[in-house]
Amino acid sequence: MMDHGDDTRPSNPDQPTPHSNREPALPQAGRSETEPVKSLDLVSATSLVAASMIGAGVYTTSGFTLADLGSPGWVMTAWAVAGVIAICGAICYGSLARELTQSGGEYLFLSRSLHPIAGLMAGWVSILAGFTGAIAFAATTFETYLPFENGLPRGIIASGVVVVAAVLHTIGVRPGARIQDVVVIFKFVLIGAFVLIAARWIVIADSTTATTATTATIPAAVSPFAFALKFATALVWISLSFSGFNAAVYVASEVKEPGRTVPRALLLGTVLVTICYLVLNAIFVYGAPSSAIAGQPDVAAEAARAIGGSGFEAFVRIVILFGLFTSVSAMVMSGPRVYAKMADDGFLPAWLRFRDRPPVAAIWGQTVLAIVVIHLSTLKQLLEYLGFTLSLTAAVTASLLFWVRGNSGERIKVPWYPIPPILFVGGTLVTATLSAIGSPSQAVVGLVTIGVGAILYPWYAHRHSV
Repeated sequence: MMDHGDDTRPSNPDQPTPHSNREPALPQAGRSETEPVKSLDLVSATSLVAASMIGAGVYTTSGFTLADLGSPGWVMTAWAVAGVIAICGAICYGSLARELTQSGGEYLFLSRSLHPIAGLMAGWVSILAGFTGAIAFAATTFETYLPFENGLPRGIIASGVVVVAAVLHTIGVRPGARIQDVVVIFKFVLIGAFVLIAARWIVIADSTTATTATTATIPAAVSPFAFALKFATALVWISLSFSGFNAAVYVASEVKEPGRTVPRALLLGTVLVTICYLVLNAIFVYGAPSSAIAGQPDVAAEAARAIGGSGFEAFVRIVILFGLFTSVSAMVMSGPRVYAKMADDGFLPAWLRFRDRPPVAAIWGQTVLAIVVIHLSTLKQLLEYLGFTLSLTAAVTASLLFWVRGNSGERIKVPWYPIPPILFVGGTLVTATLSAIGSPSQAVVGLVTIGVGAILYPWYAHRHSV
């Protein structure tokens, strides 16, 4: 990366010099009072990626997508396209993670490589959408999928799930990660059992239970452009299911050999989850009548009931609950690391730093924010808002690979360059643009969220210049 032009340089020798010549003299702490212990290995980092990805999205999105696209074939096409884009994104983020081996994710990449204002904008997206909104989405879905009726007010159980996850990761990084590893493995075992049982039911089921629309053909009553808008909106919804592909970069400071381990975890986790998603959605949309699942928020449970009756539905709901809890747990673990890094740089209060291990204050601050959102929003509102906002931020981050130089002064090395960044950035931006045309209110809310950092930046700059 190019030299900065003044003496304001990051304190970490692994960290590239910021690109902009106009960066104000903001604090570049780069270190906490106590450095995090590198206690996470490849298994834990990959587990974190998988846990972050397999959450609410895959169990809620395909019902809405089928209602919009009208064909199981198009639903599967959308999931396959989103999977390719996510794998390209994992390659892009892995390349950035080889250069910047600290925790922080998009905030770290953009603030160090572009300008602190870009990092602050990404950081506020993480606070408002990337973790707070996503945790609320997964926890609310957990409550929706409970296999029994309860007389508690809406949001109470969802809030309790977030609190349990916070307690788990307050006890320590290593114990919390190991517990999560075990639960994630058990989750995959349950998903495997679901796939095998569902496949058996589908094979022996009467042909009248099969779907009638299985090919990817555009409905005659819909123009190609109108269908493209619907497909783009579906991709934005689905992208939320893949948004955790970058989870390991948020805890890079606590990963052993992060420059090597984090890229491998991102790619391995994303490929495994993409395969899992394609298998699950094939069962959802081909194993049950379209009329039973189209437009349903609990598509997995509805599909299970149509395939194997109420008993199989109850089993599937238990499988989903495991997946949703690990998703909440993974994000409760990842999010506070971003806030701690922002606190190191003076953008958030000092009490959010790594004063101890783990960052307890940040974990519980995140918990309170998520509980507030749980009680103020619905599943579909969160789905539309999160998909657009997080996609745009990820695309801007990956675009750094087109012009930023690494520690050696050469362009950052990307496997198969420039195909992965072109597919990820181009595909994400085209999809987000078409989605914004189809749903402008969603785009406005997302852009306002992204703009919060820009609005706050002059205040930070003035505060640190006096």
